Amino acid sequence: MILSRIFLSTAIVGALASCAGPVSRSPVAASPAAVTPAAIPPAAPGDEAGLQRFVQNFRARALASGISPATYDRAMRLARYNPEVIRLDRRQAEFTRPVWLYLDSAVSDNRITTGRQKNAELSRTLAAIEQRYGVPREIVLSVWGMESNFGANRGRMQIIPSLTTLAYDGRRGEMFQNQLIAALRIIQAGDTAPENMLGSWAGAMGHTQFMPTSYLEYAVDFNGDGRRDIWSDDPTDSLASTANYLRRNGWVPGQPWGAEVQLPPNFNMSLIGKNTRRSAADWSAQGVRRIGGGALPNVNGSIIMPAGARGPAFLIGDNFRAILRYNNSDNYALGVSFLAERIAGRPGIQGSWPRSDRPLSASEREEIQRRLAQRGFYQGEIDGLFGSATMEAVSAFQRSIGVTPDGYPTSILLDQLRR
Repeated sequence: MILSRIFLSTAIVGALASCAGPVSRSPVAASPAAVTPAAIPPAAPGDEAGLQRFVQNFRARALASGISPATYDRAMRLARYNPEVIRLDRRQAEFTRPVWLYLDSAVSDNRITTGRQKNAELSRTLAAIEQRYGVPREIVLSVWGMESNFGANRGRMQIIPSLTTLAYDGRRGEMFQNQLIAALRIIQAGDTAPENMLGSWAGAMGHTQFMPTSYLEYAVDFNGDGRRDIWSDDPTDSLASTANYLRRNGWVPGQPWGAEVQLPPNFNMSLIGKNTRRSAADWSAQGVRRIGGGALPNVNGSIIMPAGARGPAFLIGDNFRAILRYNNSDNYALGVSFLAERIAGRPGIQGSWPRSDRPLSASEREEIQRRLAQRGFYQGEIDGLFGSATMEAVSAFQRSIGVTPDGYPTSILLDQLRR
């Protein structure tokens, strides 16, 4: 979310409306967008024809879901097949880049500096949001920085063509069909016009990149102007909506997300992973220590090692898992957590990453998943995107052959699978 120079006193916040659901209004007139929408590249004739048939067939489902014929026809006249959306869908950075390169970008010096500037500029607004939802300002700022670089990169793609392309594509068709219906509901409620509904290739919108279903569920009118406006240059509603999202998805006020930790030499590596939870006292009794000293965070947490046994280790609690509900990637949640630490003036990651490891090619990543599936360890999609499911499968395979089960996919692991 972008934080503009808006200052709300705590007294004012008590009077601001927080809308839990869409409010029916007169449709918003199409006005000139502040940002020119990105051009849609030419599509193959067969793809475009297939998408237009999908638009015709999907109309019945949309109307059965409560979308009026006028809303559907008005919005879907924008629908076109966008090949750029399909290309980007196959290349998500948090799953394809090594974690250290991802975090180098996520927690950059420029992003830290900008986050601290926004913290100073919007101190009263952020204090009001923190008081209402119990989510620390640095976490809200960090999500904003991660999602849109503090509003600089909110996305210029028209949402209706993007979601229609993904709904038609079929890889995750049902999910994106639901998102498309949610986008139509937003338009029907009068929160924005189809022409002005801009965002990312996957349909995420606004300063903190809400998907349409998340908007309907969690967006709030925090500044009291009668609209849950996440598209304008005023980021107030977006920031408050993000705090509301995190709180309602498990954020525990007063509790940290976790901490970087050091493991003892004889640590049982089979305990690594989000499926194992222990109390702070339990981990401490096993020799786990907080980097920099002090007590472990008082959380019922898990230990993750996103770069394997030669990289840093982190104790994560419920609030880290709340961040994962925003984007189910450990790399993303670490990015949010440590950008927040740095914005607040605390240290960043102290451990060293195995930067000398050879990156895996796309075909090698898919081969790892395929061979894990052949051995019965992996049931997910063969897409070369390494998320939690792949890492848990790697760990299970490593245990089966008697090597350190750190869940870290490498060229060495691929050689072991080939044997």
